[in-house]
Amino acid sequence: MAPVPPGIRFLASFNRDQWYRAFTFGLTFLLYTSFHLSRKPISIVKSELHKNCSALHELSTAGSRHLPSLHTETDCSWKPFDKSNYKQLLGAMDYSFLCAYAVGMYLSGIIGERLPIRLYLTFGMLMSGLFTCLFGLGRIYNIHNLSFYIFVQVANGLVQTTGWPSVVACIGNWFGKGRRGLIMGIWNSHTSVGNILGSLIAGYWVSSNWGLSFIVPGLIIAAMGGVCFLFLIEHPNDLKSVHDVQNPASSNTLTNSWKGVNGHNQLYHSYKQGGKSQNWDTELLLPVQQVVVVKSESEPSAISFMGALRIPGVIEFSLCLLFAKLVSYTFLFWLPLYITKAAHLDAKTAGELSTLFDVGGIVGGILAGVISDKLGKRATTCAVMLLLAAPTLYGFSLISEFGLGPTIGMLLVCGGLVNGPYALITTAVSADLGTHKSLKGNSRALSTVTAIIDGTGSVGAAIGPLLAGVLSSRGWNQVFYMLMAADFLALLLLLRLVTKELTSSNVVKPRSGSTTVEMKEH
Repeated sequence: MAPVPPGIRFLASFNRDQWYRAFTFGLTFLLYTSFHLSRKPISIVKSELHKNCSALHELSTAGSRHLPSLHTETDCSWKPFDKSNYKQLLGAMDYSFLCAYAVGMYLSGIIGERLPIRLYLTFGMLMSGLFTCLFGLGRIYNIHNLSFYIFVQVANGLVQTTGWPSVVACIGNWFGKGRRGLIMGIWNSHTSVGNILGSLIAGYWVSSNWGLSFIVPGLIIAAMGGVCFLFLIEHPNDLKSVHDVQNPASSNTLTNSWKGVNGHNQLYHSYKQGGKSQNWDTELLLPVQQVVVVKSESEPSAISFMGALRIPGVIEFSLCLLFAKLVSYTFLFWLPLYITKAAHLDAKTAGELSTLFDVGGIVGGILAGVISDKLGKRATTCAVMLLLAAPTLYGFSLISEFGLGPTIGMLLVCGGLVNGPYALITTAVSADLGTHKSLKGNSRALSTVTAIIDGTGSVGAAIGPLLAGVLSSRGWNQVFYMLMAADFLALLLLLRLVTKELTSSNVVKPRSGSTTVEMKEH
């Protein structure tokens, strides 16, 4: 008999549950990648919406002094962004999307706790694809009404709020034990991967037909919505029906067990199969095929908004994320335009160069997770990275004028330091707080806590690009001063938690099996 290849032995070493867990990890990664992929085009297209056509004007007037001018300074810009206040108009579009996103996020987490995640997420992705495509159709059908673009941005901002609470709750159901910072740090790189892909896709068409820069990402997120509907497994318990078909009840040993899962004290039985005991919610089929489920009166309801705010640390981390996300989203929406103006590059090249910020963000998010796992100090890890980020931003504003090489290096460093705390707070910290010991085992708070933290951060994400649009008219240095001030404010808001972590003599470091996310029934 030939020996089994080592690769096959490796694959066979994983059981069914581990394969499902890996599949869910990869699928949710791709799903949220498509969300960020569809948000990125607006930052790439900005430099195409307003272009300086003075060179064309000179060519047209040099040929003949008697003929009327064929071109004005901005006649190759897209109306209504051809006026001198174009930066304010572009900032207003960013603000429309992000303000709607921030408001909708508070509601999204509460709604998401009460609806099937798969259907809720599918609806959001399909609608987001529709509105993203509508923005691009404005180029195809020559729509120059600012109200149209504002409406599309607001609608898209609202439906995109379905994404983050849903995927975090789903991934929390599957990965509840140990090394949460590392796992979620790697998983959270979907944000930067989506930004990179969005930049490359939008940049490919930005100069020839910027409408396709929106339509293609819109079609991608809509297609991923279909994939979500077909394949997303919200919770390990959702596989019960598949298990029952493959392993008929007659082959199982049934023992009485009255217990609840995720705080739902219903009638359950314990199935013993192959020497292992697995708990499934049991359907008792009577002769008339009725399902009998016995509930107790102590079944907990989804946590309220105020109840989530009372969880220790939620307010501090939420306000910290407000300023951290302000910095991150200002880069997301304005970095390509800044590179275009500062380095005098075309829109396509600037878009490609801006992806280095997201490459640094991937590394920064993973490092933040690893360090916080090792030290057991989430707030301290965030604080140190915020402290280093502020002077780095100032350095970037100076070095970006000295050529391409220094700019590339500073983009990578800035991306890591800016996105590291942002990634850690929105993933591992949110999961920690959503399963805090004060909840007494009620894990139905995870989506709501995630939405509160990210919703508060989204307020900063709305304010940052708007301020950048106003301040950039006075010079880009003003924008960087604003970003540095935001970083310091984020740091100040964490000082109480940092002091508590550093002075506590009984800090328990996260270890395998020390933290769990309870299973959630649907």
